[in-house]
Amino acid sequence: EVFFKIKRTTALKKLMHAYCERQGKSVESVRFLYDGIRILPDNTPVEVIEMEDDDTIDVMVEQVGGGQQHRC
Repeated sequence: EVFFKIKRTTALKKLMHAYCERQGKSVESVRFLYDGIRILPDNTPVEVIEMEDDDTIDVMVEQVGGGQQHRC
């Protein structure tokens, strides 16, 4: 787990870039979710997504494809 402490008015893109740099990942290769809703870089903890102290953001590796092809 990785922990960050940020101001309630800070755009979350700072957190996103810091997380990816620390984990050696590209920002474009992961998705940040709060309560199952995708977080955008310009969101702030309080103004848009109403986060509170000690809330958790999930980070998922983006997956493209993977479904089965059906042939008739």
